[in-house]
Amino acid sequence: MKNTFRLLLLLGIIFSANAQQKPVFQKLRYDDDFKYLKADSTKNWYEKIKYIPLSKNDKYYASIGGEIREQYFYTVNDKWGDETTGGDGYLLSRYLLNADVHLGRFRTFIEFQSSLANSKIDPSPVDENELDFHQVFLDVDFIQNKNQQLTFRVGRQEIAYGSQRLVSVRERPNNRIAFDGMKLFYKNNNWQTDAFYSHPVANKPGVFNDDFNDNAKLWGSYTVFHKVPFIQNIDLYYLGLWKNHAVFDNAVGEETRHSIGTRIWKTKGNWKYDFEGLYQFGKIDSQNISAWTLSSNTSYTFENVKFNPEIGLKTEFISGDKNSNDNQLQTFNPLYPKGAYFGLVGLIGPSNLIDIHPSIALDLTEKLGFGIDYDIFWRSSIHDGLYAPNMQLLYSGDNTTERFIGTQLITNFDYNVNPFLTVSVEGAWFDAGAFLKEAGSGKDYFYTALTAQFKF
Repeated sequence: MKNTFRLLLLLGIIFSANAQQKPVFQKLRYDDDFKYLKADSTKNWYEKIKYIPLSKNDKYYASIGGEIREQYFYTVNDKWGDETTGGDGYLLSRYLLNADVHLGRFRTFIEFQSSLANSKIDPSPVDENELDFHQVFLDVDFIQNKNQQLTFRVGRQEIAYGSQRLVSVRERPNNRIAFDGMKLFYKNNNWQTDAFYSHPVANKPGVFNDDFNDNAKLWGSYTVFHKVPFIQNIDLYYLGLWKNHAVFDNAVGEETRHSIGTRIWKTKGNWKYDFEGLYQFGKIDSQNISAWTLSSNTSYTFENVKFNPEIGLKTEFISGDKNSNDNQLQTFNPLYPKGAYFGLVGLIGPSNLIDIHPSIALDLTEKLGFGIDYDIFWRSSIHDGLYAPNMQLLYSGDNTTERFIGTQLITNFDYNVNPFLTVSVEGAWFDAGAFLKEAGSGKDYFYTALTAQFKF
Protein backbone atom coordinates (compact mmCIF):
# COMPACT_ATOMS: atom_id res chain seq x y z
CA MET A 1 0.00 0.00 0.00
CA LYS A 2 2.82 2.41 0.87
CA ASN A 3 4.49 1.68 -2.47
CA THR A 4 1.24 2.45 -4.32
CA PHE A 5 0.86 5.85 -2.67
CA ARG A 6 4.54 6.62 -3.33
CA LEU A 7 4.05 5.75 -7.01
CA LEU A 8 1.08 8.14 -7.27
CA LEU A 9 3.13 10.88 -5.63
CA LEU A 10 5.97 10.28 -8.10
CA LEU A 11 3.57 10.36 -11.07
CA GLY A 12 2.01 13.59 -9.80
CA ILE A 13 5.42 15.25 -9.54
CA ILE A 14 6.55 14.05 -12.99
CA PHE A 15 3.37 15.14 -14.76
CA SER A 16 3.30 18.49 -12.97
CA ALA A 17 6.89 19.19 -13.97
CA ASN A 18 6.03 18.51 -17.61
CA ALA A 19 2.85 20.60 -17.80
CA GLN A 20 3.42 24.07 -19.21
CA GLN A 21 -0.15 25.08 -18.36
CA LYS A 22 -2.30 23.88 -15.50
CA PRO A 23 -4.81 21.37 -16.88
CA VAL A 24 -8.45 21.47 -15.78
CA PHE A 25 -10.08 18.08 -15.33
CA GLN A 26 -13.87 17.98 -15.37
CA LYS A 27 -16.11 15.78 -13.20
CA LEU A 28 -17.32 14.15 -16.41
CA ARG A 29 -14.09 13.44 -18.21
CA TYR A 30 -15.68 13.61 -21.66
CA ASP A 31 -16.13 17.34 -20.90
CA ASP A 32 -12.35 17.88 -20.71
CA ASP A 33 -11.26 20.48 -23.25
CA PHE A 34 -7.65 20.62 -24.41
CA LYS A 35 -8.20 22.41 -27.72
CA TYR A 36 -6.12 25.31 -26.41
CA LEU A 37 -3.04 23.15 -27.10
CA LYS A 38 -3.60 23.16 -30.87
CA ALA A 39 -1.80 26.52 -31.20
CA ASP A 40 1.18 25.33 -29.14
CA SER A 41 4.05 24.23 -31.39
CA THR A 42 6.34 23.41 -28.45
CA LYS A 43 4.18 20.80 -26.70
CA ASN A 44 5.98 18.44 -24.35
CA TRP A 45 5.33 14.68 -24.24
CA TYR A 46 2.35 15.01 -21.88
CA GLU A 47 0.66 17.74 -23.89
CA LYS A 48 1.20 15.71 -27.06
CA ILE A 49 -1.10 12.95 -25.76
CA LYS A 50 -3.68 15.50 -24.64
CA TYR A 51 -3.96 16.99 -28.13
CA ILE A 52 -3.13 14.69 -31.05
CA PRO A 53 -3.85 16.30 -34.46
CA LEU A 54 -5.29 13.81 -36.95
CA SER A 55 -5.19 16.06 -40.03
CA LYS A 56 -4.51 19.64 -41.05
CA ASN A 57 -8.13 20.41 -40.18
CA ASP A 58 -8.09 21.45 -36.51
CA LYS A 59 -11.49 19.79 -35.97
CA TYR A 60 -9.86 16.39 -36.40
CA TYR A 61 -7.95 15.49 -33.25
CA ALA A 62 -7.73 12.99 -30.40
CA SER A 63 -6.92 13.05 -26.69
CA ILE A 64 -5.92 10.41 -24.14
CA GLY A 65 -6.61 10.66 -20.40
CA GLY A 66 -7.28 8.67 -17.29
CA GLU A 67 -7.21 8.31 -13.54
CA ILE A 68 -5.78 6.18 -10.75
CA ARG A 69 -7.45 6.28 -7.36
CA GLU A 70 -6.33 4.37 -4.28
CA GLN A 71 -8.36 4.34 -1.06
CA TYR A 72 -7.50 2.58 2.17
CA PHE A 73 -10.34 2.15 4.67
CA TYR A 74 -10.32 0.98 8.24
CA THR A 75 -13.74 0.38 9.79
CA VAL A 76 -15.01 -0.73 13.18
CA ASN A 77 -18.48 -2.26 13.69
CA ASP A 78 -19.70 -2.50 10.10
CA LYS A 79 -23.46 -1.96 9.86
CA TRP A 80 -23.39 -0.85 13.49
CA GLY A 81 -22.07 -4.21 14.65
CA ASP A 82 -24.45 -6.47 12.71
CA GLU A 83 -21.85 -7.51 10.11
CA THR A 84 -18.55 -7.29 12.00
CA THR A 85 -17.86 -6.31 15.60
CA GLY A 86 -14.12 -5.78 15.23
CA GLY A 87 -11.88 -3.77 12.94
CA ASP A 88 -11.55 -4.37 9.21
CA GLY A 89 -9.03 -2.82 6.82
CA TYR A 90 -9.18 -2.97 3.03
CA LEU A 91 -7.88 -1.24 -0.09
CA LEU A 92 -10.04 -0.05 -3.00
CA SER A 93 -8.37 0.69 -6.35
CA ARG A 94 -9.91 2.34 -9.39
CA TYR A 95 -8.29 2.71 -12.81
CA LEU A 96 -9.80 4.66 -15.73
CA LEU A 97 -8.36 5.10 -19.21
CA ASN A 98 -10.08 7.02 -21.99
CA ALA A 99 -9.58 7.95 -25.63
CA ASP A 100 -11.51 10.88 -27.14
CA VAL A 101 -11.57 11.18 -30.94
CA HIS A 102 -13.09 14.18 -32.78
CA LEU A 103 -13.76 13.96 -36.52
CA GLY A 104 -15.58 17.14 -37.47
CA ARG A 105 -19.27 16.65 -36.73
CA PHE A 106 -18.60 13.23 -35.23
CA ARG A 107 -16.97 12.29 -31.99
CA THR A 108 -16.40 8.99 -30.22
CA PHE A 109 -15.39 8.49 -26.61
CA ILE A 110 -14.16 5.19 -25.15
CA GLU A 111 -13.32 4.60 -21.49
CA PHE A 112 -12.21 1.46 -19.67
CA GLN A 113 -12.73 0.98 -15.95
CA SER A 114 -11.10 -1.46 -13.55
CA SER A 115 -12.23 -1.44 -9.91
CA LEU A 116 -10.57 -3.75 -7.41
CA ALA A 117 -11.26 -4.51 -3.75
CA ASN A 118 -8.34 -5.98 -1.82
CA SER A 119 -8.95 -7.66 1.58
CA LYS A 120 -12.59 -6.55 1.73
CA ILE A 121 -14.99 -9.19 3.00
CA ASP A 122 -17.69 -10.05 0.43
CA PRO A 123 -17.23 -7.03 -1.90
CA SER A 124 -20.24 -5.90 -3.94
CA PRO A 125 -20.20 -5.03 -7.69
CA VAL A 126 -20.00 -1.39 -6.59
CA ASP A 127 -16.66 -2.23 -4.94
CA GLU A 128 -15.18 -4.60 -7.50
CA ASN A 129 -15.48 -5.03 -11.26
CA GLU A 130 -12.18 -6.25 -12.68
CA LEU A 131 -12.33 -4.75 -16.18
CA ASP A 132 -15.02 -3.54 -18.53
CA PHE A 133 -16.07 -0.91 -21.02
CA HIS A 134 -17.30 1.92 -18.83
CA GLN A 135 -18.21 4.31 -21.66
CA VAL A 136 -18.46 3.84 -25.41
CA PHE A 137 -20.55 6.43 -27.22
CA LEU A 138 -20.89 8.32 -30.48
CA ASP A 139 -21.77 12.02 -30.76
CA VAL A 140 -23.20 13.79 -33.79
CA ASP A 141 -22.99 17.60 -33.61
CA PHE A 142 -25.65 19.19 -35.80
CA ILE A 143 -24.65 22.86 -35.41
CA GLN A 144 -20.86 23.16 -34.90
CA ASN A 145 -21.09 26.64 -33.48
CA LYS A 146 -18.97 28.08 -30.67
CA ASN A 147 -22.00 29.61 -28.94
CA GLN A 148 -24.52 26.84 -29.62
CA GLN A 149 -24.50 23.07 -29.51
CA LEU A 150 -27.11 20.54 -30.62
CA THR A 151 -25.81 17.02 -30.16
CA PHE A 152 -27.18 13.50 -30.37
CA ARG A 153 -25.35 10.92 -28.27
CA VAL A 154 -25.86 7.16 -28.36
CA GLY A 155 -24.09 4.38 -26.49
CA ARG A 156 -22.81 3.67 -22.99
CA GLN A 157 -22.30 6.97 -21.17
CA GLU A 158 -22.12 8.68 -17.81
CA ILE A 159 -25.11 10.89 -16.98
CA ALA A 160 -25.23 13.42 -14.15
CA TYR A 161 -27.67 16.23 -13.39
CA GLY A 162 -27.86 19.05 -10.88
CA SER A 163 -26.35 18.31 -7.48
CA GLN A 164 -26.40 14.58 -8.37
CA ARG A 165 -28.99 13.85 -5.69
CA LEU A 166 -31.01 11.82 -8.23
CA VAL A 167 -28.84 11.02 -11.24
CA SER A 168 -25.09 10.76 -10.70
CA VAL A 169 -21.84 9.14 -11.79
CA ARG A 170 -21.45 7.56 -8.32
CA GLU A 171 -17.99 9.11 -7.86
CA ARG A 172 -17.37 8.31 -4.20
CA PRO A 173 -17.92 4.52 -4.44
CA ASN A 174 -15.19 2.54 -6.15
CA ASN A 175 -17.10 1.71 -9.33
CA ARG A 176 -18.67 4.63 -11.23
CA ILE A 177 -22.02 4.01 -12.90
CA ALA A 178 -22.88 4.42 -16.58
CA PHE A 179 -26.06 4.12 -18.65
CA ASP A 180 -26.77 2.47 -22.01
CA GLY A 181 -28.96 4.78 -23.99
CA MET A 182 -29.39 7.87 -26.12
CA LYS A 183 -29.50 11.57 -25.39
CA LEU A 184 -30.30 14.71 -27.36
CA PHE A 185 -28.99 17.92 -25.80
CA TYR A 186 -28.90 21.60 -26.70
CA LYS A 187 -26.70 24.29 -25.12
CA ASN A 188 -26.22 28.00 -25.54
CA ASN A 189 -24.90 30.77 -23.29
CA ASN A 190 -27.96 31.12 -21.06
CA TRP A 191 -29.75 27.79 -21.03
CA GLN A 192 -29.44 24.12 -21.85
CA THR A 193 -31.83 21.20 -22.11
CA ASP A 194 -31.49 17.40 -22.36
CA ALA A 195 -33.87 14.59 -23.27
CA PHE A 196 -32.70 11.03 -22.72
CA TYR A 197 -33.72 7.37 -22.54
CA SER A 198 -31.43 4.81 -20.90
CA HIS A 199 -30.86 1.55 -19.06
CA PRO A 200 -28.50 1.75 -16.05
CA VAL A 201 -25.57 -0.65 -16.36
CA ALA A 202 -25.72 -3.47 -13.80
CA ASN A 203 -22.07 -4.12 -13.01
CA LYS A 204 -20.92 -7.72 -12.58
CA PRO A 205 -17.61 -8.89 -11.12
CA GLY A 206 -15.43 -10.23 -13.93
CA VAL A 207 -13.93 -9.11 -17.22
CA PHE A 208 -15.98 -7.57 -20.06
CA ASN A 209 -19.27 -9.08 -18.86
CA ASP A 210 -21.43 -6.04 -18.05
CA ASP A 211 -24.33 -6.97 -20.34
CA PHE A 212 -27.30 -4.83 -21.32
CA ASN A 213 -29.63 -4.43 -18.32
CA ASP A 214 -33.28 -4.98 -19.29
CA ASN A 215 -34.51 -4.97 -15.67
CA ALA A 216 -34.41 -1.18 -15.22
CA LYS A 217 -34.99 1.97 -17.27
CA LEU A 218 -34.39 5.66 -16.66
CA TRP A 219 -35.66 8.42 -18.94
CA GLY A 220 -36.55 12.08 -18.76
CA SER A 221 -35.68 15.66 -19.56
CA TYR A 222 -33.59 18.21 -17.67
CA THR A 223 -33.45 21.95 -18.38
CA VAL A 224 -31.19 24.57 -16.77
CA PHE A 225 -31.64 28.35 -17.06
CA HIS A 226 -28.68 30.59 -16.16
CA LYS A 227 -28.51 34.31 -15.34
CA VAL A 228 -32.05 34.36 -14.01
CA PRO A 229 -32.81 37.65 -12.17
CA PHE A 230 -32.61 37.38 -8.37
CA ILE A 231 -32.37 33.55 -8.16
CA GLN A 232 -29.33 33.20 -10.50
CA ASN A 233 -29.96 29.63 -11.79
CA ILE A 234 -32.97 27.34 -11.95
CA ASP A 235 -33.37 23.68 -13.01
CA LEU A 236 -36.66 22.13 -14.15
CA TYR A 237 -36.86 18.41 -14.72
CA TYR A 238 -38.90 15.27 -15.20
CA LEU A 239 -37.41 11.82 -14.55
CA GLY A 240 -39.07 8.47 -15.18
CA LEU A 241 -38.02 5.17 -13.61
CA TRP A 242 -39.08 1.58 -14.27
CA LYS A 243 -37.80 -1.45 -12.37
CA ASN A 244 -38.82 -5.03 -12.94
CA HIS A 245 -38.51 -5.77 -9.22
CA ALA A 246 -38.27 -3.18 -6.43
CA VAL A 247 -38.23 -3.84 -2.68
CA PHE A 248 -39.37 -1.41 0.01
CA ASP A 249 -40.29 -2.02 3.61
CA ASN A 250 -44.01 -1.95 2.81
CA ALA A 251 -44.10 -2.80 -0.91
CA VAL A 252 -42.54 -5.29 -3.33
CA GLY A 253 -43.07 -5.61 -7.07
CA GLU A 254 -42.79 -3.94 -10.46
CA GLU A 255 -42.23 -0.19 -10.04
CA THR A 256 -43.06 2.69 -12.39
CA ARG A 257 -42.22 6.06 -10.83
CA HIS A 258 -42.32 9.62 -12.15
CA SER A 259 -40.40 12.53 -10.56
CA ILE A 260 -41.11 16.20 -11.24
CA GLY A 261 -38.90 18.78 -9.56
CA THR A 262 -37.06 22.06 -9.53
CA ARG A 263 -33.77 23.33 -8.16
CA ILE A 264 -32.67 26.92 -7.46
CA TRP A 265 -28.94 27.40 -6.98
CA LYS A 266 -25.97 29.75 -6.84
CA THR A 267 -22.32 28.69 -6.64
CA LYS A 268 -20.45 32.00 -6.94
CA GLY A 269 -19.88 34.73 -4.39
CA ASN A 270 -19.80 34.66 -0.60
CA TRP A 271 -23.36 33.37 -0.31
CA LYS A 272 -24.01 30.03 -1.99
CA TYR A 273 -27.25 28.10 -1.96
CA ASP A 274 -28.98 25.06 -3.39
CA PHE A 275 -32.71 24.52 -2.80
CA GLU A 276 -34.51 21.57 -4.33
CA GLY A 277 -38.00 20.12 -4.16
CA LEU A 278 -39.67 17.31 -6.06
CA TYR A 279 -42.75 15.13 -6.08
CA GLN A 280 -42.99 11.48 -7.14
CA PHE A 281 -46.01 9.53 -8.33
CA GLY A 282 -46.67 6.22 -10.05
CA LYS A 283 -47.31 2.60 -9.07
CA ILE A 284 -45.56 -0.34 -7.45
CA ASP A 285 -47.47 -3.58 -7.76
CA SER A 286 -51.05 -2.54 -6.80
CA GLN A 287 -50.03 0.46 -4.66
CA ASN A 288 -50.08 4.11 -5.73
CA ILE A 289 -46.88 6.11 -5.16
CA SER A 290 -47.02 9.56 -3.58
CA ALA A 291 -43.60 10.66 -2.29
CA TRP A 292 -41.65 13.90 -1.99
CA THR A 293 -38.48 15.56 -0.75
CA LEU A 294 -37.34 19.09 0.16
CA SER A 295 -33.67 19.98 0.60
CA SER A 296 -31.72 23.10 1.47
CA ASN A 297 -27.97 23.68 1.31
CA THR A 298 -26.65 27.16 2.15
CA SER A 299 -23.19 28.46 2.99
CA TYR A 300 -21.33 31.71 3.56
CA THR A 301 -17.59 32.31 3.08
CA PHE A 302 -15.78 34.96 5.15
CA GLU A 303 -13.15 36.03 2.62
CA ASN A 304 -11.44 38.67 4.76
CA VAL A 305 -11.01 36.38 7.77
CA LYS A 306 -7.99 34.15 8.31
CA PHE A 307 -8.40 30.71 6.69
CA ASN A 308 -11.48 31.93 4.74
CA PRO A 309 -13.95 29.98 6.91
CA GLU A 310 -17.07 28.72 5.16
CA ILE A 311 -20.07 28.04 7.38
CA GLY A 312 -22.73 25.75 5.92
CA LEU A 313 -26.07 24.23 6.82
CA LYS A 314 -27.87 21.43 4.99
CA THR A 315 -31.34 20.15 5.80
CA GLU A 316 -33.40 17.45 4.14
CA PHE A 317 -36.96 16.25 4.63
CA ILE A 318 -37.54 13.01 2.71
CA SER A 319 -40.82 11.15 2.85
CA GLY A 320 -41.38 7.63 4.16
CA ASP A 321 -44.39 5.36 4.07
CA LYS A 322 -47.09 6.35 6.56
CA ASN A 323 -49.19 3.17 6.71
CA SER A 324 -48.23 -0.38 5.79
CA ASN A 325 -51.88 -1.49 5.48
CA ASP A 326 -53.18 0.88 2.79
CA ASN A 327 -52.70 1.01 -0.99
CA GLN A 328 -50.43 4.08 -0.87
CA LEU A 329 -46.61 4.13 -0.77
CA GLN A 330 -44.96 7.37 0.39
CA THR A 331 -41.38 6.00 0.42
CA PHE A 332 -39.14 8.33 -1.60
CA ASN A 333 -36.85 6.69 -4.18
CA PRO A 334 -33.63 8.67 -4.86
CA LEU A 335 -33.19 6.85 -8.22
CA TYR A 336 -29.42 6.77 -8.86
CA PRO A 337 -27.87 9.12 -6.27
CA LYS A 338 -24.19 9.87 -5.74
CA GLY A 339 -23.59 6.78 -3.64
CA ALA A 340 -21.72 7.59 -0.45
CA TYR A 341 -24.33 10.23 0.31
CA PHE A 342 -23.26 11.11 3.87
CA GLY A 343 -19.49 10.56 3.98
CA LEU A 344 -17.14 8.29 2.03
CA VAL A 345 -18.67 5.15 3.54
CA GLY A 346 -22.31 5.23 2.50
CA LEU A 347 -24.15 4.11 5.61
CA ILE A 348 -27.52 5.80 5.08
CA GLY A 349 -29.42 6.62 1.92
CA PRO A 350 -31.75 9.57 1.23
CA SER A 351 -35.11 7.93 1.91
CA ASN A 352 -37.49 8.17 4.89
CA LEU A 353 -35.14 10.65 6.49
CA ILE A 354 -34.90 13.98 8.27
CA ASP A 355 -31.35 15.31 8.31
CA ILE A 356 -29.80 18.44 9.83
CA HIS A 357 -26.20 18.95 8.80
CA PRO A 358 -24.09 21.96 9.93
CA SER A 359 -20.50 22.23 8.67
CA ILE A 360 -17.41 24.41 8.58
CA ALA A 361 -14.55 24.42 6.05
CA LEU A 362 -11.18 26.19 6.34
CA ASP A 363 -8.40 26.93 3.84
CA LEU A 364 -5.40 26.28 6.09
CA THR A 365 -3.02 27.01 3.22
CA GLU A 366 -3.39 27.55 -0.52
CA LYS A 367 -3.30 23.77 -1.02
CA LEU A 368 -4.53 22.34 2.30
CA GLY A 369 -8.17 22.40 3.34
CA PHE A 370 -9.87 21.20 6.52
CA GLY A 371 -13.53 20.41 7.05
CA ILE A 372 -15.77 19.23 9.85
CA ASP A 373 -19.48 18.46 9.70
CA TYR A 374 -22.06 17.02 12.02
CA ASP A 375 -25.15 15.08 10.91
CA ILE A 376 -28.28 14.40 12.94
CA PHE A 377 -30.65 11.77 11.54
CA TRP A 378 -34.26 10.84 12.26
CA ARG A 379 -36.72 8.62 10.43
CA SER A 380 -39.32 10.73 8.67
CA SER A 381 -42.00 8.09 9.30
CA ILE A 382 -41.92 5.56 12.14
CA HIS A 383 -43.87 3.13 9.93
CA ASP A 384 -41.05 2.81 7.36
CA GLY A 385 -37.53 1.44 7.57
CA LEU A 386 -33.96 2.64 7.09
CA TYR A 387 -32.40 2.36 3.62
CA ALA A 388 -28.90 2.29 2.12
CA PRO A 389 -28.00 4.68 -0.76
CA ASN A 390 -28.87 1.92 -3.28
CA MET A 391 -32.31 1.56 -1.62
CA GLN A 392 -31.44 -1.76 0.01
CA LEU A 393 -33.56 -2.07 3.14
CA LEU A 394 -31.15 -2.01 6.09
CA TYR A 395 -33.70 -2.28 8.91
CA SER A 396 -37.46 -2.64 8.81
CA GLY A 397 -39.65 -0.15 10.62
CA ASP A 398 -41.68 -2.96 12.17
CA ASN A 399 -41.62 -3.57 15.91
CA THR A 400 -40.17 -0.18 16.84
CA THR A 401 -41.56 3.32 17.15
CA GLU A 402 -38.19 4.97 17.78
CA ARG A 403 -37.53 7.81 15.34
CA PHE A 404 -33.97 8.91 16.26
CA ILE A 405 -31.33 7.13 14.13
CA GLY A 406 -28.18 8.75 15.46
CA THR A 407 -25.50 11.36 14.83
CA GLN A 408 -22.39 11.34 12.66
CA LEU A 409 -19.26 13.49 13.06
CA ILE A 410 -16.88 13.72 10.08
CA THR A 411 -13.54 15.49 9.77
CA ASN A 412 -11.36 15.64 6.69
CA PHE A 413 -8.12 17.10 5.36
CA ASP A 414 -7.71 17.63 1.59
CA TYR A 415 -4.32 18.41 0.10
CA ASN A 416 -3.98 19.44 -3.56
CA VAL A 417 -0.40 18.45 -4.28
CA ASN A 418 -0.70 19.83 -7.84
CA PRO A 419 -3.33 19.87 -10.62
CA PHE A 420 -2.81 16.13 -11.15
CA LEU A 421 -2.73 14.73 -7.62
CA THR A 422 -4.89 15.15 -4.52
CA VAL A 423 -4.55 13.40 -1.18
CA SER A 424 -7.23 13.37 1.51
CA VAL A 425 -7.80 11.88 4.95
CA GLU A 426 -11.30 11.43 6.37
CA GLY A 427 -12.53 10.06 9.66
CA ALA A 428 -16.07 9.57 10.95
CA TRP A 429 -17.82 8.48 14.12
CA PHE A 430 -21.47 7.42 13.99
CA ASP A 431 -23.14 7.46 17.41
CA ALA A 432 -26.01 4.96 17.10
CA GLY A 433 -29.39 6.24 18.30
CA ALA A 434 -32.46 4.56 19.78
CA PHE A 435 -33.78 3.20 16.48
CA LEU A 436 -30.52 1.38 15.62
CA LYS A 437 -30.32 -0.05 19.13
CA GLU A 438 -33.84 -1.49 18.83
CA ALA A 439 -33.64 -2.63 15.20
CA GLY A 440 -30.16 -4.18 15.41
CA SER A 441 -27.01 -4.41 17.50
CA GLY A 442 -26.78 -0.62 17.64
CA LYS A 443 -23.04 -0.35 18.16
CA ASP A 444 -21.24 2.90 17.35
CA TYR A 445 -19.59 2.84 13.93
CA PHE A 446 -16.14 4.28 13.09
CA TYR A 447 -14.15 4.59 9.90
CA THR A 448 -11.06 6.34 8.63
CA ALA A 449 -10.00 6.61 4.99
CA LEU A 450 -6.87 7.68 3.12
CA THR A 451 -7.39 8.62 -0.55
CA ALA A 452 -4.89 9.44 -3.27
CA GLN A 453 -6.29 10.41 -6.67
CA PHE A 454 -4.13 10.99 -9.74
CA LYS A 455 -5.61 12.32 -12.99
CA PHE A 456 -3.92 12.91 -16.32
